[in-house]
Amino acid sequence: MRKRELTYRSATWVPIATAASLCLIGPSLAVEGNTAAGPIGGTDIRSALLPPPGLYGGAVGLVSSVHEIHDGTGKPVPGLDAVNLIARLAGPFFVYVPHTKLFGGAIGLFGTAPIGQQCGQLISVIPRQCISGFGDPYVEAAWSRSFGRLRQSRDPGAFPIVEGLTVALGLGAVIPVGRYDPKLQATNGITVGNNTWDVAPSLAVTYTTPPLLAEGTEFSAKLYWNNYGTNPDTQYKAGALLDIDFAVSEHIGRFQVGLAGFYAFQVADDRQYGVVLPPDGRRIKYLNLGAVLNYDMPEYGAVIRIKPLVTVYSRNAVVQKGIAIGFIKKLY
Repeated sequence: MRKRELTYRSATWVPIATAASLCLIGPSLAVEGNTAAGPIGGTDIRSALLPPPGLYGGAVGLVSSVHEIHDGTGKPVPGLDAVNLIARLAGPFFVYVPHTKLFGGAIGLFGTAPIGQQCGQLISVIPRQCISGFGDPYVEAAWSRSFGRLRQSRDPGAFPIVEGLTVALGLGAVIPVGRYDPKLQATNGITVGNNTWDVAPSLAVTYTTPPLLAEGTEFSAKLYWNNYGTNPDTQYKAGALLDIDFAVSEHIGRFQVGLAGFYAFQVADDRQYGVVLPPDGRRIKYLNLGAVLNYDMPEYGAVIRIKPLVTVYSRNAVVQKGIAIGFIKKLY
């Protein structure tokens, strides 16, 4: 997300971040588990920035596959002899940034409503099943302030670069109104909605250097603190989860390219009917790594982004690979 009032064709238009950000779906363990707050994608580059005042719209699509689920020791869960989970998700989103300033920074509102299909099988004696429908919407309010400066790219047709430090605070929520089937979640490990509230404060930081390798190296990270309610159908309560979306990338004219990742870990045990789940409270530790490629289109006030990620570390979570693509444009 970003800041400063300027028209999108201006030389000082700053491209959008959070709404066009991409990551893969959060870690989850079959039967019950955690989902991570954030857009269908998540965040990566420019995670602390807000766009200039206006209304922005776009869409994100993602395809992800899982063929292993690991226990707390990092080994495949015993008994799950036919793990094959496929998720195909997409969803529109909006970002609204008013002209109002607060404590020297910009404020913004983000929202998305995913829709898609998940198909899965966990054990050979239970046939593969699919579920389709709307997922749980996510909304977030954010405040962003930059302590840096705008400088022009060497490419006269590219967006300017925000050099220096930008910080952002946010408060988001996953609203449990999506389609939910506890039976399919238990037998096949699939669900579109999660039937559980998740309220997540967040802190984001973006820092871009002066030109070193090309036009500036950017370091971005966004930390979410996920606090879950109790699933009223199963009385399952997931423990609080911290997850960090991060990226190290380089500005090169209209392009921004680099490494991206997602790390999550639980700070409390999962419980059901108030009892800690054996043997380890199902505490998740999970790391995805991959790449991010962003292309800015100033003449259209638009951004397109692609990001593939794969799991490199998993405890009480899935082993996953996938790819996500997003597009955003200023509407007015």
